[in-house]
Amino acid sequence: MISKTRKTEIIKEFGGSEANTGLAEVQIALLTEDIANMTEHLKEHKKDVPTRRTLLKKVAQRRHLLDFLIKKDVNRYKEIIAKLGLRK
Repeated sequence: MISKTRKTEIIKEFGGSEANTGLAEVQIALLTEDIANMTEHLKEHKKDVPTRRTLLKKVAQRRHLLDFLIKKDVNRYKEIIAKLGLRK
């Protein structure tokens, strides 16, 4: 779970303002933060199946947003990948 202050920081960094939460880059960044937190949780709690399922859903959702972004604007896709340190 992301704290409210951290969420606001991410929205400002990737969206430009606090009101711009629908931008694909903002959604991808928030999902990436959630995925990182859940991964750390699962390292300690290996048998937490509901969290594992939620993690897989969030990874798929991020993948769909990245696919949308690459179709819409390749430069924005490359920028978000570089900023977040994702593999491609």
